[in-house]
Amino acid sequence: MERLAEIAAALDEFFDVPGSGADPAFSRFLPAVYDAAPRSWQQWVEPLFAIHFNGLMLSGGATVSTVFLAAFPSEDVLKAFLDHAEPGDLLFVHHPIDLESGDPRGAWGRFFRPIADKTIDALRASQLSIYSCHAPLDYHPTLSTSGSIAAALGGTVTGQFFPYGRGHAGVIASVPTTSFGDIEQQLQHIFGVPYLDCAGAQPAVIERVAIVAGAGDVVEQMRHAEGVGADAYITGEIHSRIDSDYGHKKFADVEQFAASTRMALLGVSHAASEFLVMDREMQAWFKRRFAVATVPLVEAHWW
Repeated sequence: MERLAEIAAALDEFFDVPGSGADPAFSRFLPAVYDAAPRSWQQWVEPLFAIHFNGLMLSGGATVSTVFLAAFPSEDVLKAFLDHAEPGDLLFVHHPIDLESGDPRGAWGRFFRPIADKTIDALRASQLSIYSCHAPLDYHPTLSTSGSIAAALGGTVTGQFFPYGRGHAGVIASVPTTSFGDIEQQLQHIFGVPYLDCAGAQPAVIERVAIVAGAGDVVEQMRHAEGVGADAYITGEIHSRIDSDYGHKKFADVEQFAASTRMALLGVSHAASEFLVMDREMQAWFKRRFAVATVPLVEAHWW
């Protein structure tokens, strides 16, 4: 059992949350999402979280025995946390709010979703805590969302791309020579997804990949990856399937690029792409530093 304050301070220091500035995504999206909610988000988040939109978001009991880890605080994840956590336990998440990205073989998504008031009340009543680390986990030089994917593929990182926050969210990596069909199967196995979202070409040989966890549906960055010799572009979302004018425009832009690229474009689901680092790196990070148990919380459906 460890003190929450010490765990939060260690995370703040490792990811340099105080020096990270306001999160480039959630400083915009989180207030916008809660604008329509009955309760102001400022009423329950920690004061420093309201500045950085990273760090300790919800503070519960003073001591932690188990750290739960997830990509998003989805309804399923928060239910599992409430069902299995003891007072004082901590949930470490990448996003501070849930994201419905859409399913390439199903419904389009509704974008970011707030945590329900009744769930916030239940978390507070159970003295549970939430720590969220978004951009600093995406661009950290030694432990990052995209770096975890490169390691899972047996790759060697040779460069960075996709400027984000105070670093780069994407990596360029050399991987053991493989084919389109084999890397497709490998990615399905690594991420536990029933299918990928695929577009672009199907190269016979893949040796160099561009990897960006999360939403990689940025044509400018796809062009950059192709320009530095990537055979495949691996991300959470190659297409935005958010059911809005914004989502449909981004979808069309990627479709236009996919029609002429020589790269394979491979989407593994936004949530799954950002859960890998939780499962493979962050569990070990917590256990090396603290006398706590760790429990990864998977989504029932990654897409």
